[in-house]
Amino acid sequence: MGTHESKPQEQVLMLGLDGAGKTTLLYKLKYNESVVTVPTVGFNVEPLETDRSSPGLTVWDVGGQRKMRPHWRHYYSDTAGLVFVVDSWDQRRLDEARKELHRVLRYESLRGVPLVVLANKQDLQGSLSTEALCLKLELTRVCGGRAWFIQPCSATTGMGLEEGFRRIVYLLKTPFKQTQEDIKVKMKSKGFSISTVKQVFICNR
Repeated sequence: MGTHESKPQEQVLMLGLDGAGKTTLLYKLKYNESVVTVPTVGFNVEPLETDRSSPGLTVWDVGGQRKMRPHWRHYYSDTAGLVFVVDSWDQRRLDEARKELHRVLRYESLRGVPLVVLANKQDLQGSLSTEALCLKLELTRVCGGRAWFIQPCSATTGMGLEEGFRRIVYLLKTPFKQTQEDIKVKMKSKGFSISTVKQVFICNR
């Protein structure tokens, strides 16, 4: 992925707690470089190239410090897709991440907007699996009427980043009903338990 400014652009909003790795993964994806970042005060905006049949993405990476979170709502307008980055290693802050994600998804202006959760820091020993994060974040409960997916990734190694953003492109392009069965099949292939897959399927009906 790189830049491609001649195509129509869809706005993707990338949120998450401070320290989740949002800016690091964005620049790893864009430049394939590991960049030492400081906490984002305000926002970063980067265009990402997609395939020829898809609109380009303009990713808004908004700071996740506690003082910034009340301002997230100012970025919801015209958002076509939502990416929420979670530190899958730091279990102490998962409850905080869950509350913030649920707060975001309750906004009327984001109703039905597709969601990809990036389970970052999967390269660290002791990080939670995507299945465990799915349960702890209560995604099946909060994502009713919304196409969504959870993608393991590492901002340090680059693992899973392109897949995560390809998934948001897919969700933007694909009718909601079709995404249900596709996501069900994908989760089975990733080793999710049958009970979790059923929960996801029921949630997305």
